Amino acid sequence: MSKSPTAHFEAASTLAVVVSSNEPLLFLSEDLEVIAASSSFCRTFDVDPGTVSGKLLVELGNGEWALPRLVSLLRATASGSAKIEAYEIELKRPNQKVRQLVVNARTLDDGDQDHLRLLLAIADVTDARAEARQKDNLVRDKAILLQEIQHRVANSLQIIASVLMQSARRVQSEEARGHIQNAHHRVMSIAALQRHLSSSTGGDVELHAYLTQLSQSLGASMIAEPERLSIQVNVDGSAVDADVSVSLGLIVTELVINALKHAFPDEREGKILIEYYATGEDWTLSVTDNGIGMPTGIDASKPGLGTGIVEALAKNLQADIQLSDAHPGTSVVISHREIADTI
Repeated sequence: MSKSPTAHFEAASTLAVVVSSNEPLLFLSEDLEVIAASSSFCRTFDVDPGTVSGKLLVELGNGEWALPRLVSLLRATASGSAKIEAYEIELKRPNQKVRQLVVNARTLDDGDQDHLRLLLAIADVTDARAEARQKDNLVRDKAILLQEIQHRVANSLQIIASVLMQSARRVQSEEARGHIQNAHHRVMSIAALQRHLSSSTGGDVELHAYLTQLSQSLGASMIAEPERLSIQVNVDGSAVDADVSVSLGLIVTELVINALKHAFPDEREGKILIEYYATGEDWTLSVTDNGIGMPTGIDASKPGLGTGIVEALAKNLQADIQLSDAHPGTSVVISHREIADTI
């Protein structure tokens, strides 16, 4: 059966496209005989373009293309019983490093209805795979290093806390002892932050568990009578960036420490409530106690280190601070509001 002029034209067009392709391509008969190869294929795999046409696939080069699995899949593709899509193979050539290749194959209708044609596309992914492995190794090394750093930080915080406690026992001044104990509480809260962050596997920190663990750590280190004083947490399902979570945790630490020191004198019973909720980019953090409330007049306390820490952290978060009477007790609200663009 002879080909029509149209069939000849389509076959010539197909050959021209294959040969001129910038990608490694092979145009094969159903018997896996090479009809044409792209210049890119010959250049990439060191094959003489003048010797390609008419050879079987398995005869190319030094026989490195005689891969039983690939040949089997190509024959199945020609029969219509299979497809080759992103099939990965290793190409081994004498005195050269092994190449990682991804191959795709499909049947073509070039106008000749009597014979099937196959188009085999090859992508060399050796360098990409090597780069991916290198990145994986770097990530693994970084994780190991970070774990070691976190372990050393935890040990250092424990040593600092122990030194502070020993110092508090030795000093005679009640005022100095109070300052040292406050420092100890801050170190313990930072240790709690560090423990939670080190156990977090993702980039964001889920605030409910985070602030709950922090409140438990503060309670354990500062509340001698849990039946008299308690810390409660009411937080929505928000998750924030790790850096933001550290700032929020330190703010909560300072406000809870302040409430425990000043809101419940004379063995007064009470509770401290930590709340956080967010809507979009807007969020509100509050620490409220039901203690004696804010002193006024000459009894009003002067701003201390804790106040300065909270103000600095709130400013860094671009948030506002509002202090108010909770009837009874005191409420401190830290809020962040996104300002909509106006025309």
